[in-house]
Amino acid sequence: MSTTAPTTAATTATAPTRTVTAANGVSYAYRRFGSSTDGVPLVFLMHFRGNLDSWDPALIDPLAAHREVILVDNAGVGASTGTVPSTVAQMATDLFACTDALGIRRFDVFGFSLGGFVAQDLALLRPWAVRALVLAGTGPAGAPTMHGWREDIERESRHDVPTAENLLYIFFAHTDTSRALGVEFLQRLGTRTEDRDTPTTPAVRDAQYDAVLAWGVPDTTKLERLTAIRQPTLVLQGDDDLMIRTPGSHTLAGLIPDARLHVFPDAAHASIFQYPGEAAALVEQFLTAATAA
Repeated sequence: MSTTAPTTAATTATAPTRTVTAANGVSYAYRRFGSSTDGVPLVFLMHFRGNLDSWDPALIDPLAAHREVILVDNAGVGASTGTVPSTVAQMATDLFACTDALGIRRFDVFGFSLGGFVAQDLALLRPWAVRALVLAGTGPAGAPTMHGWREDIERESRHDVPTAENLLYIFFAHTDTSRALGVEFLQRLGTRTEDRDTPTTPAVRDAQYDAVLAWGVPDTTKLERLTAIRQPTLVLQGDDDLMIRTPGSHTLAGLIPDARLHVFPDAAHASIFQYPGEAAALVEQFLTAATAA
């Protein structure tokens, strides 16, 4: 289906998958729904190996009740055509091609994990286009502990066909309480039964991990980039992220001039999926206050 208008009555489970062809020749798959009062949508950028079906309905639907949301597969991911680039900078350029094709001149961004890397570049490359920024489970370029993942996380994240057990190990704290909430999250991912997205491939995995490694090459001079992010920013993180280490979120919040940090307890990489209702409320409150001026 090719159109750019939002589907106001839809939810994460029912919003149609649409496509738009950009000037770069890529056909981007996306879902656009919710209702906007100010014409500025909230664009969601997904984690490593994720696609449109990887977003938690318990996080997205409460936000869509108040604002327009856009879930998008970047180039080469899921049902989008093209090739996955091996740098975050090119991923950001590709994403702008998509928003240009959709006719969106100004938007808010929610970037999770790898999507949070891309979100930082979007805010820096087109500061006039990005109004506010939410960075979840992510970290800054060149910072300590950012160059790849620890051995067990890398092993669990690189299976050709990932399993639910792999996801639980990577995304949630290794405690009974966190894991139980992780199982609930996995059950919610099955809510959508029709028009599901195309699974990502090992080729997507490899290109995206190349980008992750390139982003994380130690270079503390890159931290100065954060001081140029002038958008209001909300940083969300678990208290013990095993994939993108929690101290990186403190660095983000400390160096981005207008940033605030919320750390969820007993949580790892996917704190926003472990506490989706709380995360949605925090994001809604933040965006309402940040964009009121």
